[in-house]
Amino acid sequence: MIKVMKAVFQKILVLLYPNRCPVCDRIVQDTLICPACAGGLRYISQPFCYRCGKPVAHAAQEYCPDCAGKKHEFEQGRAVFLYQGPMRGILYRYKYGNRRDYTEFLAREAASRYGEWVRRLHVDVVIPIPLSKKRLRRRGYNQADLFARRFSELCGLKYDAGLLVRIRNTVPQKQLSVQERKNNLKNAFKMSRNVVNLKRILLIDDIYTTGSTIDAAALALKQAGVRDVFSLCISIGQGQQDNHKFNLSGSG
Repeated sequence: MIKVMKAVFQKILVLLYPNRCPVCDRIVQDTLICPACAGGLRYISQPFCYRCGKPVAHAAQEYCPDCAGKKHEFEQGRAVFLYQGPMRGILYRYKYGNRRDYTEFLAREAASRYGEWVRRLHVDVVIPIPLSKKRLRRRGYNQADLFARRFSELCGLKYDAGLLVRIRNTVPQKQLSVQERKNNLKNAFKMSRNVVNLKRILLIDDIYTTGSTIDAAALALKQAGVRDVFSLCISIGQGQQDNHKFNLSGSG
């Protein structure tokens, strides 16, 4: 009976709030994006950097220029889309325009491409990059939390949105240089409780640019006893040298 009621409720929701393409905003049926619009999105595929997941020029290139010779606090990261073209508008509206309905499309694409990868990692829990209390009150939601929560449900993974907290109201990363990003995020995160039983954690954010945000969060996790930290982001920049071209507005 409960399952029947849930099914009826879902049908009512679809009628009241039909799915809209995240690119052109037209109503779509039996899909989450217009086929024509889907062709304008660039998915990350091989070859990509072994460390952060940015595209690289050829398969023999193990690390991107941003990661070569640089020590990250996380073990490995992946991203679903390249941050260019329609994806820029999608993430801007998802982040600032209250388009929470994009969550299903973004999470399903991530689960389709990286669900198996994450399961092979045997992570203990999935957590989002948190917003500061001030920014959360102003925006009303954390897009990384929405995406991470649904991704975890689709992949059957344990999820905890309150495990990592942001204790400093940092300025937006897009305004800063690489070094300023690091300083801006220094001691910005901490664990909300003791997690000695958690050894492998997946961090989730919306956009990866230089890796400063993921690094700062991963460091806080490792200082609390976590052994391995991995990351998954919705989108990723082409490279540090190209940030000006794509006008990246992500966390970092």
